[in-house]
Amino acid sequence: MTSTAEPGPEPGHEPVPETPTHAVVVEQIPFPASLSPDAADDAAADYVAAVDLENAVRRAAIGSDELSWEPDEQLPHLLDEVHSDHRLFGVREQGRLVAVGWYETRREGDAATTAWLDVSVLPEARRRGHGTLLAEHLEQLARAEGRTQVIAYVRSRGEGEPRLLPPTGAGSVPRENDEVQFLLQRGWALGQVMRCSRLPLPPDEEALGTVRDRARSAAGDAYRLHTWVGRSPERWVDDLAALETRMSTDAPAGGLDEPEDVWTAERWRDEEERSLSGPRTRFTAVVEHVDSGRLVGFSQVEAPADRARPAFQQDTLVLREHRGHRLGWLLKVATTDLLLAERPGHPAVFTFNAEENRPMLDVNEAVGFVPFEHEGAWSKKL
Repeated sequence: MTSTAEPGPEPGHEPVPETPTHAVVVEQIPFPASLSPDAADDAAADYVAAVDLENAVRRAAIGSDELSWEPDEQLPHLLDEVHSDHRLFGVREQGRLVAVGWYETRREGDAATTAWLDVSVLPEARRRGHGTLLAEHLEQLARAEGRTQVIAYVRSRGEGEPRLLPPTGAGSVPRENDEVQFLLQRGWALGQVMRCSRLPLPPDEEALGTVRDRARSAAGDAYRLHTWVGRSPERWVDDLAALETRMSTDAPAGGLDEPEDVWTAERWRDEEERSLSGPRTRFTAVVEHVDSGRLVGFSQVEAPADRARPAFQQDTLVLREHRGHRLGWLLKVATTDLLLAERPGHPAVFTFNAEENRPMLDVNEAVGFVPFEHEGAWSKKL
């Protein structure tokens, strides 16, 4: 799970939240070691309920299940106790989970100073103080552990005026939206606007072919493309770890103070094994700089086992020093081609990009991606 925050913080600018008729407390929900039927326990039931809650909030907001996750798709990453720290909290009404909060940080390095937060409240349980309670709990936890900033990615829908712009001026969110007012009144600042785009599958082959031909022509003989499904070849692991580290420094960050998140070969392998232990399949494309023999770009797509569900673009990066050769175009087409060849039948691919990342938006639009929704990337100094 990268910078998390599935949106849905409870509105915070109502005059007085309705007071529940029962005592409301924030409780930590442990992650189950397994979701297998013979290992089922209360922790598994609560965790599944939390994921179902998030999916319900998302469904209510966008009218679709396409961005939903299954519990077993997230769990392997949440159980990482070496590199990352994930925690889940909940609020109940009459024993039923009605709001959840997620807390994520790193265990070492510069990124350990940051916590990524997410709060989701069921629509029917809003305006009762649950979102405020969870937000305060997560911020206090981050402060108590010495984090210096918190970041959240929060869905904002609608075309209402006036608009709130990030420092880059690229993209905007409706200033009067409940979630925007909630964050502003709690001292958060909008740092960036992210665009979620959807590519219907199969794509238009003429459009895809045009992008493919232009990318190959621009790359010439100086770069070589490699693709694979599943586990990465050992020869590339060091380079992949270096590329993943550069994701935290080279990708557009807008007005966010994104810390460097260092990846080692060991961390890459550990994360990859966790991913492979789950039900999703990973498709990878990389670009090798022929003269140096080093990887200078990569892109990954993950697809669920159910082909009736969409696939998701994961990290994509071309090193700054190798930009200008349409390598991002080459990678985008390569992952699309690989997915279509190996796992035909998925209805779409989703991807998230910063609104100021015009080069990547250009290739997405050329391939056939269309805007699906937007979310604000917010931060707060502690």
